[in-house]
Amino acid sequence: MTPSHLWHGFADMSVIRDAPPFTIARGEGPYLFDAQGRRYLDAAAGLWFCNIGHGRREVADAAQKQMSLLAAYSTFGDYTNEPIERLATRLAALSPTDGASCFFSNGGSDSVDSAIKLVRRYWRGLGEPQRRVILSRTNAYHGGHMGSTGVGGISVDREGFGELIGDTARVEWDSIEDLEKTIANLGAERVAAFIMEPVIAAGGCLFPPEGYLEKVAEICGRHGIILVVDEVVTGFGRVGDWFASRRFGLVPDIIVCAKGITSGYMPLGALIAGDRVARPFYDGTIGAVNHGYTYSGHAAGAAVAMTVMDIIEREELAANSLALEAALPELMRPLTEHPMVHQVRTGQGLMAAVELLPDVVRTDPRAGNTIALLLRDFGVLTRSLVGGQIQFSPPLTVGAAHVREFVSAVVASLDAYSQRGIGAS
Repeated sequence: MTPSHLWHGFADMSVIRDAPPFTIARGEGPYLFDAQGRRYLDAAAGLWFCNIGHGRREVADAAQKQMSLLAAYSTFGDYTNEPIERLATRLAALSPTDGASCFFSNGGSDSVDSAIKLVRRYWRGLGEPQRRVILSRTNAYHGGHMGSTGVGGISVDREGFGELIGDTARVEWDSIEDLEKTIANLGAERVAAFIMEPVIAAGGCLFPPEGYLEKVAEICGRHGIILVVDEVVTGFGRVGDWFASRRFGLVPDIIVCAKGITSGYMPLGALIAGDRVARPFYDGTIGAVNHGYTYSGHAAGAAVAMTVMDIIEREELAANSLALEAALPELMRPLTEHPMVHQVRTGQGLMAAVELLPDVVRTDPRAGNTIALLLRDFGVLTRSLVGGQIQFSPPLTVGAAHVREFVSAVVASLDAYSQRGIGAS
């Protein structure tokens, strides 16, 4: 076997380097094909991103057309390009934020880091430099950069790196009481922002308790805390609307997004700031901000995003997400009856988690990873989330038959795991 020089993310390279490579060769709709031509259902949409499915020639043509004119150029200073202007206008119109302005990045981690820097610069510029604390929730994933990992709520993601960013605090993901108490203990005058995913994704598909999001918005408004809603996963149809914020009636100060904006066909992220945050930067109160990325406002990326959004709109993929949301509990019922399954979590949108029994995970902490690998044998690709949970977040182009295909494969994988006695003491 030819040695690979690729260093994989979220992997133990001492194991990966000696394992046969698993090469994805192409994609078509909700399916992927390996180098040997075997077909797999993409039950994770790549990494929550491939909302329109794979292999869309229309998107490739849009990229090629724009690249033949202008692939990219800096948008620092007063430079701009037509595709990014059109995309900014479209996002501003779709966003529930008031008087939206759009800052572009390379992806979700960039967008979250940008939000952290901008809110701290905002408060300093308004004469309240003590407002530096970024509040977030346990179980939340906000990205892989220093700042975005530093405010994340998945503790294992922060282990071994030391303090990544100061002035952060986390509250229980579903507790309004803990949020109120933490703000009181810190002092509201020290809190710059609260960042939250409307639905916690990588932390286990945790859906918000009834009224929770609306109450968070009220608390942030009462204390003057900037509300940052992380829609990197939930945006662009995943939960049945362009943004989960629209569905839940939220008006965030900042929305951060990525993934579904291009369906993974190009790296691109965005920060959508409402008038409250943007105004002092625009009216001269704060002045210049020395922040930006080489590929902020990437022209070809914007052309891809516009084409992806056309497809989402034309094919009514958000509506399909809503239809399947209603059907998921019944379609996934066979999993709830399996003796190895503790819970199947469904809620808003086309996303779910199959949680293994605590005793299974306690006996074999890698049970979720093992079952995710076994799923390949039954024609499904996905991954294990924190704590032994199997992710289900396929492209928004799927139907009920694809959900049944996933369920059958998970049942078969769980049975195979049990029969082989993997992890047994």
